[in-house]
Amino acid sequence: RHGAVKKEDTFKTSPFHLDLWFYFTLQNWVLDFGRPIAMIILPLEWFPLNKPSAGDYFHMAYNVITPFLLLKLIERSPKTLPRSMVYVSIIMFVMGASIHLVGDSVNHRLIFSGYQHHLSVRENPIIKNLKPETLIDSFELLYYYDEYLGHSMWYIPFFLILFIYFTGCFTPVEEESRMPVAALLLMGPSSLYYWYLVTEGQIFILYIFTFFAMMALVMHQKRKGLVLDSNGLFLFYSFIITLVLIALWVGWLWNDKILRKKYPGVIYIPEPWAFYTLHMNNLHAAKESL
Repeated sequence: RHGAVKKEDTFKTSPFHLDLWFYFTLQNWVLDFGRPIAMIILPLEWFPLNKPSAGDYFHMAYNVITPFLLLKLIERSPKTLPRSMVYVSIIMFVMGASIHLVGDSVNHRLIFSGYQHHLSVRENPIIKNLKPETLIDSFELLYYYDEYLGHSMWYIPFFLILFIYFTGCFTPVEEESRMPVAALLLMGPSSLYYWYLVTEGQIFILYIFTFFAMMALVMHQKRKGLVLDSNGLFLFYSFIITLVLIALWVGWLWNDKILRKKYPGVIYIPEPWAFYTLHMNNLHAAKESL
């Protein structure tokens, strides 16, 4: 059976997947983090507002490449993993990322019309004066598909696949529990991207539950005499550094009254793009007025 775990699987070892982790890091930074940046810096004449932007094409490439890399990562696991769950997760991932593509495309194009991400939909000057008022409901629906439904269907399967892969990253051989220099070099960019993913995607709850599940699994396997291999260590330490970066980010913006209003509640984690439209746009406007 695909989901069965063979006893001998536990004793297989897997070398550090430098190629896959490098491709993951590179495409995450270029195709995900770079999407809105490419849309902003490239001339508007090349990508009119009524056509897909450069960032949209980046997003399309991300929606194809990332599922492929996730499948290759699962294939390299030294442990037999539940294939049906992996395939369903990949399907959900593609659906969620595609929903997000549409909503995110429109929302980011609104920046050129004066939309401010640090404000809610109804508080934005370009939205609240729309007539008839039912149009505002349509924009709120778009925001829901982008920030809630799209993110949930995108990120839940993504973290689930990473966790499924993580369950196979244990070995009884202490020598295998070491990371090569390449892994240490990739850990910084990888952790920084996860910080962006968690803060911009507003998925701290999902991230922290995944991290706690990883910790519980590590402690459980340690009682059996098993330790993380180099790939498991890379993923686990990346999540730890991500948590530190999130704490620093929240601490830095803790007393920002405007962002506090945008993100009320117990869990206060501002989005980087909300910070950009609030502070960096103002800085750019001040420079241009000089």
